[in-house]
Amino acid sequence: MKTISSILFSVFVLQIHAASILIPMDLAQKNHLKAYGIAYWLLEREVEIHWLLNYRGGSFLVPQIKSVQEELSVRGVSFEIIADAKTSAIFAEIADPEVNMDAVKLEKAPKVAVYSPKNKLPWDDAVTLVLTYAEIPYDVVYDEEVITGKLPLYDWLHLHHEDFTGQYGKFYAAYKNTAWYQEEVRTNEEMASKLGFQKVSQMKLAVVKKIKDYMAGGGFLFAMCSGTDSYDIALAAEGLDICESMYDGDGTTPNYNSKIDLTKTLSFHNFTLITNPLEYEYSTIDATIAHNRIPEKADNFTLFDFSAKWDPVPTMLCQNHQTVINGFMGQTTDFYKQTIKPNVLVMGENKALGTARYIHGELGNGTWTFYGGHDPEDFQHLVNDPPTDLSLHPNSPGYRLILNNVLFPAAKKKKQKT
Repeated sequence: MKTISSILFSVFVLQIHAASILIPMDLAQKNHLKAYGIAYWLLEREVEIHWLLNYRGGSFLVPQIKSVQEELSVRGVSFEIIADAKTSAIFAEIADPEVNMDAVKLEKAPKVAVYSPKNKLPWDDAVTLVLTYAEIPYDVVYDEEVITGKLPLYDWLHLHHEDFTGQYGKFYAAYKNTAWYQEEVRTNEEMASKLGFQKVSQMKLAVVKKIKDYMAGGGFLFAMCSGTDSYDIALAAEGLDICESMYDGDGTTPNYNSKIDLTKTLSFHNFTLITNPLEYEYSTIDATIAHNRIPEKADNFTLFDFSAKWDPVPTMLCQNHQTVINGFMGQTTDFYKQTIKPNVLVMGENKALGTARYIHGELGNGTWTFYGGHDPEDFQHLVNDPPTDLSLHPNSPGYRLILNNVLFPAAKKKKQKT
């Protein structure tokens, strides 16, 4: 976890401006989410930004520029003008080896892509909601763009609520007669045929492998909900048919649970697949059912505390003004710890259930982060529920974790090939 050490700077060589703008990210901030949008806006204009890890909730420090102050005011983001003496004092405090703080210089605005279907589905994606609210631009890509090699154009990729196994989210039992489900099946089958695949499951496997190559080459992957476990299931099931006839027109490979290859997966092992095609669950990775044992008010997860100076990557990803965050469910809510590979870093856990909510790992020159659940401000977001209005949740700690990941590539220096 020392892969960005080369961009950490020394307080003794830092250029100090006559005055600076501090964008606090503790409880003094009135709009945490739009503060990330300001940081992105500054990166687009090549304005110097320092991310102050663990200082007042992960605050941002930028030069005092009139246009920046105006933009902060327009977007409703809290800020403070501080003199050079105060700036020097902040960096002196951060540099103290006994203090769990550090500072990272953000270098460039990452180009963001969201893997999402072009047709409208009856649920919303938390990442696109928060990117739009924070005013961070992104492109939408899907199977055709991935297969035809467009991913290297982007620094950061999010996987929309997705089923990479070819089972259409296992929505068949409840929604097979709905127009949106039938349209999803039709458009996926048409795209598979267009791209030269006999089945949707084969196309999705090819997509998953392209994304894996993207990460190995230095890309940053972020996924939520079913985009997490279904990704690994597709990899493990390569060469097998795990889709029953209602999904692909024929039967499955006999005894496929005994034949899945868990050495091919990214993050999970020691799991078995749910073989009932009508059950709304993929595998024993997901702990959604366990959440029914605890009341909503008691459902939360806790972020781990990492060393800012020695483990800057997870420290960045966990920057927040709260360490205990309200839980929220999804098709994949969180992960049983016994199914997580030993080399995967757990960054947030549900202590009551002993499950992992927020995990991170490295692959080649890139990284990935999986965040369980569907919508951090909607405990149980159902099909056809209205989208969350983030203007009502500008200080959402659950949504902040998403935006930490969006800014992460701006600070992360690519590994050198050996």
